Amino acid sequence: MKMKFLMMLLIGGIVSASAQTTVVDIAVGSKDHSTLVAAVKEAGLVATLQSAGPFTVFAPTNEAFAKLPKGTVEFLLKPENKATLTKILTYHVFAGKLDAAAVVKAITDGKGKATLTTVSGGTLTASLKDGKVILTDEKGGTSTVVATDLKAGNGIVHVIDTVVLPK
Repeated sequence: MKMKFLMMLLIGGIVSASAQTTVVDIAVGSKDHSTLVAAVKEAGLVATLQSAGPFTVFAPTNEAFAKLPKGTVEFLLKPENKATLTKILTYHVFAGKLDAAAVVKAITDGKGKATLTTVSGGTLTASLKDGKVILTDEKGGTSTVVATDLKAGNGIVHVIDTVVLPK
C-alpha cells in the first residue's frame, strides 16, 4: 500500500512538473540559449513569459546572437537600452500557440507566405525553402527554423539560427 502511494505521488509530481514547464524553462534548460536567457532577464520579461500565455517563441541560439555585429549584444544588455532590447525580444514572440504544422499550413494557405504579427506589433513573413521554414524580418533579414515544437505548459518554442530584427 505504501509503495502504491509513493508511485502515485511520483507520477503526480512528474505530470505536474511537465504541465508547469514554461517557454522560459525550455530556454533556461538549453545550453544553446544562455544569451537569450540573459537578455530575457535583463529586459524584465521572465515573469511575462512564465505567465499563462499561450506563447509561440522563435528562440535564437547563442550562435544566432554571435552573428550580430560585434558589441551589439553587450550594447543591448545595458540598462539604458532596455526598451530596444524588449522590442527585439518581443519581436520573437507571438500570442497563441503555433506548432510547426500550423505554421506550414498558414504558409500553404497563403500561397507560399504567411504574415505573423508579433507581440511587439511588428510582422514576420514565414515561407518554405527546401522543406524548411524561413522567417523574413521587416529589414529583409532571414532566419531558418532549425528545431520545432518544443512544448511547454504555456506555449511552444521553435529554435532559429539568426536573430530577427524589427524596423
